[in-house]
Amino acid sequence: MKINEQHAGSGMLLRGRIVAAEVSILLLVSAQAANARITRITVANVQTPTFDGVSFGAVGQYEKLRGRAFGEIDPADPRNALITDTQLAPRNSRGMVEYSMDFFILKPVNAVAGKHRVLYYMNNRGNLDSPLFPSTGLLSLFNDGGGGNDPTTAADAGNGFLMRQGYTIVSSGWDAGVIAGGNRLTITVPVARNPDGSPIVGPSLEELVIDNATTMTAGLTYAAATLDKSHATLTVRAHYADPPVTISAGAWEFVNNRTIRLLPADTPFTQGSLYEFTYLAQDPIVAGLGFAATRDLGAFLRHADTDDFGNPNPLAGGVQALYSFGISQPARFMRDFLHLGFNEDQQGRRLFDGIFNWLGGGSGIFLNYRFAQPARTHRQRIGRWYPEREFPFTNQVLFDPITGKTDGRLRRCQANDTCPRIFEVNTENEYWVKAGSLLHTDTLGNDLPDPPNVRLYFLSGIPHVASTARGICQQPGNPLVANPAIRALLLALDGWISDDRVPPPSRVPRRGDGTLVPSLPQAGVGFPHIPGVTYNGLMTTGDLLDFGPSFDDGVLTILPPILRGSPYPAFIPKTDIDGNGLGGIRLPEIGVPLATYSGWSLRTAEFGGDDLCDHFGQKIDLPQTAADRMTTGDTRLSIEERYPNHGKYVSAVADAANGLLSQRLLLPEDVERYIEAAAHSRVGK
Repeated sequence: MKINEQHAGSGMLLRGRIVAAEVSILLLVSAQAANARITRITVANVQTPTFDGVSFGAVGQYEKLRGRAFGEIDPADPRNALITDTQLAPRNSRGMVEYSMDFFILKPVNAVAGKHRVLYYMNNRGNLDSPLFPSTGLLSLFNDGGGGNDPTTAADAGNGFLMRQGYTIVSSGWDAGVIAGGNRLTITVPVARNPDGSPIVGPSLEELVIDNATTMTAGLTYAAATLDKSHATLTVRAHYADPPVTISAGAWEFVNNRTIRLLPADTPFTQGSLYEFTYLAQDPIVAGLGFAATRDLGAFLRHADTDDFGNPNPLAGGVQALYSFGISQPARFMRDFLHLGFNEDQQGRRLFDGIFNWLGGGSGIFLNYRFAQPARTHRQRIGRWYPEREFPFTNQVLFDPITGKTDGRLRRCQANDTCPRIFEVNTENEYWVKAGSLLHTDTLGNDLPDPPNVRLYFLSGIPHVASTARGICQQPGNPLVANPAIRALLLALDGWISDDRVPPPSRVPRRGDGTLVPSLPQAGVGFPHIPGVTYNGLMTTGDLLDFGPSFDDGVLTILPPILRGSPYPAFIPKTDIDGNGLGGIRLPEIGVPLATYSGWSLRTAEFGGDDLCDHFGQKIDLPQTAADRMTTGDTRLSIEERYPNHGKYVSAVADAANGLLSQRLLLPEDVERYIEAAAHSRVGK
């Protein structure tokens, strides 16, 4: 049958018009996307070389750059639609919402010699490294180094691990609550206003955890909209589970719109107490822009040649893969970053190829909300009234019978093929105080299989923060750090992405094999009865909080929230007979123990006795001899019974370290360090 040429020609013409229209739409979308970007980048300081000129193997020397990036987003773009209050932010002449942020770069002086892999460090409260806590910053964790917020010397570079590997390190401001100073990385975002230009007013909550006897005033995150005390409430309690007691209006006052105090004016807040202050605040910042700013700077560094003014991208053409790494607060930031769809850049490309979350637990962050407070952290005793641990908890997309929602951290990236490969890595502390088990159990408490692009690892016996002092805790602090395992896991993630080499299987406790259990009874956990050590099984709970009907829009109208129960079961790792956790990665300190190391600890009586001691763990030394053990009634074998001679101890450490090496959970250089340390110890002598 002959085709009607007239009709055929009309069809071709129509098809051509459709194609032309599609091209026009694509060009328009492209133009809009191009208008939401980093517009200007300024490099204010360059130090070439840094680290006292040390050369790191074949990679050579490193240089350090500091500067400021300026960007803007289109609030009408669907990729930005989930940023709370972005529609109420001021706009420039192009209808865009602006922000600016500090950035920091460490990179090989000879770019060709580098790895062409960027490790984007999501800094904690603007800090690159903390001088107060070991292994809570990038260089202290990976390099056993430090340098605070301005790593400069050879000592700051530590063992040089990241530099010897050739990584480029980037960090930038994302937390709008960070105050400038001390080389902290900041971000500037606008204040949201009502459409008529008047201030936005709404409820805000300040929780005061008083761990001293000298606190006389309390600062407010946001300015009070009114000093009329009838619009504010101050309560106090000893423990989270206690009912709050309202402090009369005559017993406190506003010092100004940013500060309150008790009356008479020299009255300190009571040590060991929890205060909650609710008030009407004004001028919320558009804090969720931190997500877009991170996305856009990452995309600029990865793909751009220059900014709008011709200033060069300092990493132009040198980024083959991009990984994020965050410790604690920024790991929670990255869990929300992924959930809200920000791993898709403005051109529809995958941004981060890999996400390494260290110490994030099963939580998100109080960032993308009106009157946000991203510095808050939810633990058993503190931060319980802020939105941090909300469904969805898992990366998998699940149905939640409690809320009736179906969701998961991967839902949006699965829809547009922008999911990264993910490592979720946690300590015992996150299971006790941040419901870490919710990462790999469903809302009924059943084990879940791993998503294909996710691995989960538990570091047995490691605290959230290493310490040796008792401080406000009942027992000496737990000094263990996870540095050796974290180094090995970074290379495993890199190999998974760069070479498609399958990483070590997940190592977390599971309900099915009996290594993930309720915290009570003690016998079910396996934690021994140790003389002088209290075990009460107190832990965080899977709470359901009601913040009001506008919560899904990022607006909290009920503060404090209404506790609707604790329907989400949380579990902790079972222990061996020494009290050291099972089901995870057991570093030689745990596999060949000289002490019981727990990721949890309890507070002393004067600081909220028998509540959990926040992010600290405890170290309880093993008895030295069998006689010591029998004298005190300690059920744990003594050191002399375990290691009758020095050689046996060194051999046991070597076996444990080499076993982890064979599983790609330790690197050869760290195996050598473990064996050398054991050889120089006096154990068994």
